[in-house]
Amino acid sequence: MTLGVSARNTTRPPLRSSTVQRSILTSSSRAAPHTAGLTEVDTSDEFKAMNPISLSKPDFDDPRSAHGSKSTSSILRALAVFQICRIRFLVKNADTLLNISSKVFGTTITNRIMKHTFFRHFCAGEDSVGMMPVIDMLKKNNIYPILDYAAENEADDDNNSQGILSSIGEGGEGIFSQPPFNQPARTYDYKSELDCDDHVEIFKSCIRSVQDVSHTNGFAALKVTALGNPELLERMSDVIVEVKRLFAKFDEKNCGFITRAEFIKCYETNFVTDDDNLEEVIETLDPNNTGMIDYIAFAKMFTPYELPMYTQKCRDIGPLALVTPSNEEIALMKKMSERLHTLAEEAEKCGTKLLIDAEHMKYQPAIDSLVLELQQKFNNKETTKRPVIFNTYQCYLKDMPERMLTDLKRAERFSFHFAAKLVRGAYMVHERKRAKQMNYPSPIHDTAMDTHKCYDQCIEILLRHRYQNGPGLEVMIATHNKQSIEKAVELMNELNFNPSDGCIHFAQLYGMSDNLTFTLGKHGYNAFKYLPYGQVHEVMPYLLRRAQENGDMLGNSGSEISLLQKELKNRFLGK
Repeated sequence: MTLGVSARNTTRPPLRSSTVQRSILTSSSRAAPHTAGLTEVDTSDEFKAMNPISLSKPDFDDPRSAHGSKSTSSILRALAVFQICRIRFLVKNADTLLNISSKVFGTTITNRIMKHTFFRHFCAGEDSVGMMPVIDMLKKNNIYPILDYAAENEADDDNNSQGILSSIGEGGEGIFSQPPFNQPARTYDYKSELDCDDHVEIFKSCIRSVQDVSHTNGFAALKVTALGNPELLERMSDVIVEVKRLFAKFDEKNCGFITRAEFIKCYETNFVTDDDNLEEVIETLDPNNTGMIDYIAFAKMFTPYELPMYTQKCRDIGPLALVTPSNEEIALMKKMSERLHTLAEEAEKCGTKLLIDAEHMKYQPAIDSLVLELQQKFNNKETTKRPVIFNTYQCYLKDMPERMLTDLKRAERFSFHFAAKLVRGAYMVHERKRAKQMNYPSPIHDTAMDTHKCYDQCIEILLRHRYQNGPGLEVMIATHNKQSIEKAVELMNELNFNPSDGCIHFAQLYGMSDNLTFTLGKHGYNAFKYLPYGQVHEVMPYLLRRAQENGDMLGNSGSEISLLQKELKNRFLGK
């Protein structure tokens, strides 16, 4: 089979999920040494009896633990906010209602009302000075901050790239790009690049603010779409997806590995080559002469930056050739990577950890690739004892935990600290809608139960791996699901982790699930609050989107309301 097809398939259906996962989980005589350590941990009763640690079980239904440190006015405001959030019509139409209010009452009055209600409940403040009361309150409750400057500019998904990518002939000065193989010409707007440069300075300020308010043990969050043209990220993702498909084509036995002979056969079928060049390619893929090539080595060679060197030798113009970026696009990709490296260097200097947010599926392969670049440099075990860069894994996706396991294997092979933030995911409606529109299977788990199962499975995989292999892995369990946290706490007890073990963190959004965060902090766990901040007019669109993305959770906030009411009742009764 060759690479030639008449047109590029843009729907990008999911790949075989078992291919890479089996190469990681299956122990065999041909497995490389770096796969060791992914085997099951001995948790027998005899073993646990040798090193028992008794952890007091947190009570997440205790209103005093959740809200005892709050003022009565804060509790009343929280009750009002959550009651409003239970009205689905208001949450669903929040953008429209906010615009109507601004037109009728004026922006100043609307922003003032929002500032003293939703903003004060869900945001830490407008700047590092305004955040200090919230930071101090959290510190007193053994809770640490995750700062997020929430005024990012993300592409409009319905309109593709929000005007930052212009078609030829539409006018406007920009960076002209003509990809090879008769792909459509593109012009990337200069303003988009200038905006991304400005965002670097904003994120630098956020990183320094973490240092100012927390000194140690603080995080800053950032979105890659604020640092590069989203259309460029999608182009980069297309390359990575097609490279993965190419490996699947080479891996005819679907075992996660190909022999040198199998590679030579497939490579010569698809590419024009000579003996010297082919030998050089094989040495790059299998430098230790194991006789086997896996996806990690394959992907490291066929990067978006290097792809033109290979596709110019394609025997047919097929899917891989038709995602080849132009020289101008490669230069823009490298510039985006430079912006991320600048921020990582600032974080390293300030002692701040960076959480790279997960985003839409059409951007995520590129984001993962960029994060991998950062982790190999800034999480290097030879130069640092703790990781600086955390990637985010959305467990509502069907390619989990395979993708996480692949990255864990990469970390072992290239000797860098693996650092992950686990979330369920915030773009379910968008992803299912896009899959339906583009006629490919939904990447989202079919049921909520499947997502819960995947999330808990990922936690267990990472904690057991950390227990058996020691330092080199950190995980942030970012969830509002009480059952998942209870399971994680039980597993920590089973594996003899202390609550304050620096490799395990828990996080929730500010203004939500305080019964989880404050109770964890009270019991000595590494508890964090995700703190959006910025000017009211900047932050409110972000908060409204988060409310819509988490509408089901906010709409079913009865347990939060119940705990707030119990705490208020106890105060009135003098308990």
